[in-house]
Amino acid sequence: MKRTLTAIALGAAASTVAMAQTAPNAVSFGEYGQIEESLTGVAGDPAAGLEIMVTRGKGNCIACHQVTALEDYPFHGEVGPSLDGAGDRWTEADLRGIVANAKMTFPDSIMPAFYKVEGFVRAGDAYTGKAAEGALDPLLTAQEIEDVVAYLMTLDQYYD
Repeated sequence: MKRTLTAIALGAAASTVAMAQTAPNAVSFGEYGQIEESLTGVAGDPAAGLEIMVTRGKGNCIACHQVTALEDYPFHGEVGPSLDGAGDRWTEADLRGIVANAKMTFPDSIMPAFYKVEGFVRAGDAYTGKAAEGALDPLLTAQEIEDVVAYLMTLDQYYD
């Protein structure tokens, strides 16, 4: 009986979190591209955000951005701005909007929209060289966006 109640409680908690998640096509961007409300209602995990930022199959943020705090990870790019001081430069809402779809803040950005599922031009099927068929998933989940934002908020130092 105790196990059954525990399972029911865990299932209810999981469904509450799932219900709180904002779908990519339902995200509300502010005038300057910010997203004021959490996409999940769950606080982001900075440690998980760090892993997403340095993982090639996920965000791989350091492929385009330099981050002094992550200098132990190889292959930092210089295409995008340094993320040193990101947590001081932008608000949490600003960063959530930039990570979800940077074009809403910076229209000429070449940064991928990590939480977008429609409106693509010639979307491909991974690395097959063929056009995508059917609905596309976002590059990152809503919780992964929150995790990256939580990590970026820890970057409040500037370096020379």
